[in-house]
Amino acid sequence: MNAFSARFLVISTLEEAKRELIRIGADSHGVRSMAPKMRTRCIHLSGLQCRQANILKQEMLSLGGDTAVARGAVACNIESTDVILIGSEKQLAALCPRLELQPFGLRNLAQELKTLLERIKSTPAVWRTAQTDLTLERPLIMGILNVTPDSFSDASNYLEPGSAIERALEMAEEGADIIDIGGESTRPGAEAIPPEEEIKRVVPVISELAKKTNIPISIDTWKADVAKRAVDVGAEIINDISGLTFDPCMARVASETKTGIVLTHTRGAPEVMQSDTKYSDITGEIVQYLRASAKTAQNAGIEQERIVMDPGVGFGKNCCGNLEIMRRLRELTSLGFPILVGASRKSFIGLITGRDIHDRLFGTAATVALAVANGASILRVHDVRAMRDAAYMAHAIANGTNIAL
Repeated sequence: MNAFSARFLVISTLEEAKRELIRIGADSHGVRSMAPKMRTRCIHLSGLQCRQANILKQEMLSLGGDTAVARGAVACNIESTDVILIGSEKQLAALCPRLELQPFGLRNLAQELKTLLERIKSTPAVWRTAQTDLTLERPLIMGILNVTPDSFSDASNYLEPGSAIERALEMAEEGADIIDIGGESTRPGAEAIPPEEEIKRVVPVISELAKKTNIPISIDTWKADVAKRAVDVGAEIINDISGLTFDPCMARVASETKTGIVLTHTRGAPEVMQSDTKYSDITGEIVQYLRASAKTAQNAGIEQERIVMDPGVGFGKNCCGNLEIMRRLRELTSLGFPILVGASRKSFIGLITGRDIHDRLFGTAATVALAVANGASILRVHDVRAMRDAAYMAHAIANGTNIAL
């Protein structure tokens, strides 16, 4: 039987609750009565049979919670329905053993819900790369190093290997935990370059940098040939903006080299990604996409401890979409992997603040702090020193812990 695609919903306002209920087709009375209840714990389930949905509703009501279904589901007048479970963590946990006694495949849902509730309560502790086990007890800072002539932020500042290495070592001094090196611009509208050119740009920098520092090096590429060459000379993480969808050989390379891997949500290659930025359910689509990417990775032999998820802020999203991702970032914890956010200096920050690319420090700091508060473990940034401080402070406030520097 197919999985139920359970995911945690983050509902911050009454209006968000109403939108989610309307999205699944709940009737107007249900929207009015259930929206106020959704400021507790909500779990979205996709494509259930009406008989399954009706059992869920009966069980949740008996536990003091509730269940939203599409209009017509109670009378079984529709083929299927999405469902939103609404209740406390205790009520949702109590639902699981009841479902184990029910027919129609609901025993499978009980196990999926148990797993989801465990993921919500605890986050992964380690990210394993080809050479290092990176602890996630505090936020990790990934410093951005673009060795391209057309970077949206760095232009051609670090195209020459010497200046690129100098900048990488400077970021290490500022507190970077990872250096992410890219030889092809992935800004919206950028055209792809041949793998040979990308290799020519990144390999000399990675090779020399690996001799000068023990900080893990990440290669920002979606091309398997580039990733393999980069790993051969010292990279231990692959940051693939396509989530293993552009190059069918990438999963095999990551598996064979035992690298850490970042799987990112996008809509098409950079040159076309901004042609479609409308979503009916942006976090739902991101979760579904990244869940498929994780399955591809694990089927290729990549261990769960090596995988990190990135919602792809700015990749095939408009300003409103990016803001919703940041606000509802914790929904991605239902995937069970560490979350990376790369919002540094991006255009939606400029739209909100009215600042140009090089004057978005404070806007970026706000995204870093809120990303950490909403569950991010890794922050990909240009301004390492300032963003490390923002991330550490947000982590201390959100978790009530002190980070030993």
